[in-house]
Amino acid sequence: MNFRDIGTVFWRDWIVLKRRLTKFIFSRMVAPLLYLTAFGLGLGRSVQMSSGSYLDFIVPGILALNSMNMGFHGIIPVHAERVYHKSLEEYVLSPISAESFLIGKISGAVLKSLISSAIIILFAEIFGADINLSLMLLPVLAINSIIFAEIGFFAAMKLSSYEEMAQVNTYILLPMSFLCGTFFSTAALPEILRFFVECLPLTHASLILRSLTAGEEFLPGSSAILAGYAIAGFFLSLYALKKSQDD
Repeated sequence: MNFRDIGTVFWRDWIVLKRRLTKFIFSRMVAPLLYLTAFGLGLGRSVQMSSGSYLDFIVPGILALNSMNMGFHGIIPVHAERVYHKSLEEYVLSPISAESFLIGKISGAVLKSLISSAIIILFAEIFGADINLSLMLLPVLAINSIIFAEIGFFAAMKLSSYEEMAQVNTYILLPMSFLCGTFFSTAALPEILRFFVECLPLTHASLILRSLTAGEEFLPGSSAILAGYAIAGFFLSLYALKKSQDD
C-alpha cells in the first residue's frame, strides 16, 4: 500500500466530482428536503416522543441512511469501469497496488458522503432541529460510508450488469433503509425480526448518531461492530478485486 498511489486514485475521482460539484450539491438537496418536510414537519407533528421532537429523532436516522446510500452509490462507477468502459484494466496494468486502488476509490465515495451529510445537517438546522453537533459524527459517518462502499465495490467486482447492481439496492439497501432504526425505533419490531435487524451495520450507525446528536454517551459496542464490518468488508473487497484481475 502506497499513500501516493492512494492519492492518485482519489485525486482522479475528486477531479471528476469537482467538475460536477454544483450539480452534485443541488441533487443532494432534494432527498433531505423531502425527508425533513414529510417526516419531520408533516408526520412529525402527530408523533409524540418521550424526549425531544420527532424531527430531532429522524435527523440522525437520515444521516445514517444518507451515508449508506452515498457510500454504496458513490462507488458504483467502478462497475461501469470494469464492465463497460474497461478502464479498470488501466489500473491493473499500472504499478498501483490493489490495496491502494481500493482505498483510493473508497475515499472518493466517503468524500461524497460527507459533503452530502453536511447538506443534511445544514437543512436540519434551518428546519429547527435541536441536535448536538459533535466532532465524533464525522468518523461515524465515514465508517458507515466505508462499509457500504465496500459492499458496493464487492458487488461491482462480482456482478456483470446494471440490473444485477440494482438488485443489491432492492434486496439489501432498501429494507435496511426502513427497518434499521432510521425512522422508528427497532424496539417496535417483532422480536425475531428485531434480533436480525440489530445485527446490521445501519442499525448501529443510527444508534451511535442518535446518541451523539442527543448529547449522550458514545456507544463502544456499536462502534466495535461497525469497525468489524469495515475490516471484513475491506478484505472481501480486496479479494474480489484481485480475483477479477486474475480472471
